[in-house]
Amino acid sequence: MDLGLKDRVYVVTGASRGLGLASARALTADGAKAVLSGRDEKAVAEAAEELGPNALGVAVDNADPAAAARLIATARERFGRFDGVLISVGGPPPGFLADNTDEQWRSAFESVFLGAVRMARTAAEELDEGGVIGFVLSGSVHEPIPGLTVSNGLRPGLAGLAKSMADELGPRGIRVVGLLPSRIDTDRVRQLDALSGDAEAARTANESRIPLRRYGTPEEFGRTAAFLLSPAASYLTGLMLPVDGGARHGF
Repeated sequence: MDLGLKDRVYVVTGASRGLGLASARALTADGAKAVLSGRDEKAVAEAAEELGPNALGVAVDNADPAAAARLIATARERFGRFDGVLISVGGPPPGFLADNTDEQWRSAFESVFLGAVRMARTAAEELDEGGVIGFVLSGSVHEPIPGLTVSNGLRPGLAGLAKSMADELGPRGIRVVGLLPSRIDTDRVRQLDALSGDAEAARTANESRIPLRRYGTPEEFGRTAAFLLSPAASYLTGLMLPVDGGARHGF
């Protein structure tokens, strides 16, 4: 199946590792070009080098108000166009209600929430018909995850934003979609498993609750993201797609 990605140009934030990098890898493997962003200059440069000439790394922080305009301008300057964005940010610090400080909440709001809002808003202003805005969110949009109180507070709000944007931008032919990963085998998830004191036991317990009885791979997530961002998904907008091996039991 031809996804229609050849020569399309995407901005992928949080792409120096994890789900962002996996998504950028899938996009470029199918012929797209990508501007990758991340806070660590060395890491994002290495990620772009791995993907080859169709990728460019830019060191920016999503919390920087100028980040969105800079990334889109870079896409146009380097690759000549801008077709969409995948907004992926690192997870906020773990903890229960009593554990997280005001500063942790404030910092996470700036990077995870407000940074995503700015990126989506700027992209909406710059995209033409056929453009797409994707959000990497979390299964916590539907069901809170114990020990991730800050994330549980912010991710559902971004899902609501995405749904509102889908309604507002649909008449212009611009799609807005969300991906809801659960237990994908990334460094972040392995770190969360380790917080239990027995990472192997935590993983075994989590896998037992997933109908497919295993964690997903970053590659599986990346291929799903590439499809949703592609012209092949041209009639899909406003949806929140679980990428979770069936872990969500609701309709």
